[in-house]
Amino acid sequence: MTDISIDTKPKPAETAAVAVLGAVSFSHMLNDMMQSMLPAIYPMLKSSLGLGFGEIGLITLAYQMTASLLQPVVGLAADKRPQPYSLAAGMGFTFVGLLLLSRSNGFYMVLAAAALIGMGSSIFHPEASRVARMASGGRHGMAQSFFQVGGNAGSAIGPLLAAFIVVRHGQGSVAWFSAAALLGMVVLGRVGSWYAAHVRDGAKRAAPVHETGLTRRQTGRAIGVLMLLIFSKYFYLASITSYFTFYLIDKFHVSVDTSQLYLFIFLGAVAVGTIVGGPIGDRFGRKQVIWASILGVLPFTLLMPHVGLVWTGVLASVIGLILASAFPAIIVYAQELMPGKVGMVAGLFFGFAFGMGGIGAAVLGDLADATSIRFVYEVCAFLPAIGLLTVFLPNLRQAPA
Repeated sequence: MTDISIDTKPKPAETAAVAVLGAVSFSHMLNDMMQSMLPAIYPMLKSSLGLGFGEIGLITLAYQMTASLLQPVVGLAADKRPQPYSLAAGMGFTFVGLLLLSRSNGFYMVLAAAALIGMGSSIFHPEASRVARMASGGRHGMAQSFFQVGGNAGSAIGPLLAAFIVVRHGQGSVAWFSAAALLGMVVLGRVGSWYAAHVRDGAKRAAPVHETGLTRRQTGRAIGVLMLLIFSKYFYLASITSYFTFYLIDKFHVSVDTSQLYLFIFLGAVAVGTIVGGPIGDRFGRKQVIWASILGVLPFTLLMPHVGLVWTGVLASVIGLILASAFPAIIVYAQELMPGKVGMVAGLFFGFAFGMGGIGAAVLGDLADATSIRFVYEVCAFLPAIGLLTVFLPNLRQAPA
């Protein structure tokens, strides 16, 4: 009998791709950590610089305009002509924005700093999402999940660091976090080298384009449905991330610390949902995950406004877990809908999601002022019903790895 030996060691290219995926997820954590610090220090900026609520709103607008609206433009430009080192350059905008924010002594300087930080985000997200797909080894959903969970972690860490460091040591301590931007530039510079080599290799062998077989009208309708699903998801998430603590305090009379603990548990569930959503989509199909994620939370959202404190915490965790699993599946599904436009799709959906979160927070805040915080959750409970529109999404043939 002849012995047959099988080499199970990972190939150098596969090892490099895994390292790149880890690097972009780590950089996503750094990026979103720095981004989330800006709104976290609004109260300090308001008191130290004598700003009004209108000026705070304009700062948010400047940040969101550059962070949201520029992303599809950056992604489309990168689809036509990849710029491997633009990732490090994007982190450079954030670096300059943080330094300017730490030294800002007036409204217009803060406005410029916010715009620079937003520009850093607009460059980072579509290009980093593209790199994650390149390094996925065909497991596109898993790669998107791993990439996005880094951002979730950073968004959770940023406000904590702002509370424990910036609020205690003053506005000047914002400059300390520019070190994180420098670290990100170094990491993304190495990623850019891998990206450039990958682009050169791709130019030598024309990669096959897997057509969907859909007309332009069918594709446009599917993208519109996905946008409505993003609206549903991020409006509901805005109700939790922005107002859940107020809801718990108002309805159950808990302490601020207890309400923050419940919010932290919810954010942890969101992180877990983000991790599992992509791989499940790889295994069972993106459309199935979108069905289960958006529409699947409807019974829980409808029930949550009518239960006690403990069950509110349990239901919020279930909602976060299920709802968060949709975004990686939606991103990859949209990229498969529009082959060859990976960066533009990533920029469009990341930008739209970010914008919907900001608009949702503002709209729901006005609704709470006009009615009550409890009424907000009674209304938002019906948002996942928009998931019924998933029936209009076509079944795509998954491209081979």
